[in-house]
Amino acid sequence: MIRNEKARLTLLTNLASSLAAARPSLVAAAAQDIGTPCRFAALEVDLAVDHLRTMQEELPHVQGKYPYGVVAAIFPYDAAPVMLARVGGAALLGGNRFRFSCSSQTPRTAQVLKQVVQPFPEIELVTAVDNRAFGQTCIAAPEVRVLFIAGGTEVGAVYEKEAQAFDKLFFAGPSGLPPVILFRDAPLEAATRFIVHRAFINGGQYCTTLKRAYIHQDIYHTARDLILARLPEIKVGDPRDPDTWIGPIKVARTRLLLARALEALSDHRFLLPPRQDGEWQGPFLVETHQPPDLELFGPFLALVPSPSDADSLAKVLASRYPFLVAFFGTPPPGGKEALLQTFGMVYDNPDFLFTPLRLPFGGKKDSGWLLERTPQGWQRRDGPFIYSAELVRRP
Repeated sequence: MIRNEKARLTLLTNLASSLAAARPSLVAAAAQDIGTPCRFAALEVDLAVDHLRTMQEELPHVQGKYPYGVVAAIFPYDAAPVMLARVGGAALLGGNRFRFSCSSQTPRTAQVLKQVVQPFPEIELVTAVDNRAFGQTCIAAPEVRVLFIAGGTEVGAVYEKEAQAFDKLFFAGPSGLPPVILFRDAPLEAATRFIVHRAFINGGQYCTTLKRAYIHQDIYHTARDLILARLPEIKVGDPRDPDTWIGPIKVARTRLLLARALEALSDHRFLLPPRQDGEWQGPFLVETHQPPDLELFGPFLALVPSPSDADSLAKVLASRYPFLVAFFGTPPPGGKEALLQTFGMVYDNPDFLFTPLRLPFGGKKDSGWLLERTPQGWQRRDGPFIYSAELVRRP
């Protein structure tokens, strides 16, 4: 365990430098592994490096608290450098050791990260087994006191049965179809720019990408036309091309989820000719009154005309996976409070391309939870978490 705060910050700064040096290799690996466009793979690394170099901002979350010991994590296939910075950085700041595995979909990325973390005995990347086997080793290892996992609902159910092996278990579950609401007074230029960029960044292969847009009927046609006017920016092509937004969708499960979502559509029309050609998928832009409410990754966006702001709010609040919601304009009275109570993350008139890494992160209900052993027994919580505050023991 790393007990000295100065030593912890030095370790994180050195890890940032090692990650920065591997930037070209990580960008190339992400393109080969899962088709991530180079512009976004590079952005992932840059954000991760900056996050690690500024971890002193999170020192108040760990001061006066104690390490758990070993924090382990099973990475999803997207944004591995970000996961290393956000979860691994928080674990190390708290004085823990960090052990992790990468998705079987990202073998090249794993090999590069293996070299990145090799100089640091406090960090261990396990590459000899797949994620399922790695999870079993964590369950069997008494030194692993905290486990972070991400995946579908069935993954959370499997590990919830094994919670007794740990002191704390994080589950970052499915984000479903994260919605955005355009209220009647929404600033349309800013809103539609955000929607297009956040729906199709990296082919929609982040859990924080938007999938549904509920738009007041009085502004619907103008908003739809502005979205269509921006679609030519969303280039599909070679991930090595710096202008590409959507590379090949290489992960078979992602293509399956896309196919299921398209099959589940009813009362809809495509606003662009749909492209389903093996690994080349989307962008899918549909107009519908009833988008499906299911797990989905990939380049999909449903535009939903809404008769009123109250109707948009009611439909969004009924989401099965209350992970994230964004809105533009002014909610009805009590609307923002209802969104904050229901969803893990709520973005009020946001303006960013990639979700800032220092924001609290996580969903509610089926979209994520935390199980913690306490003197009063097991406690279950959901909602957004600040990882550095969670990966240390309270006095």
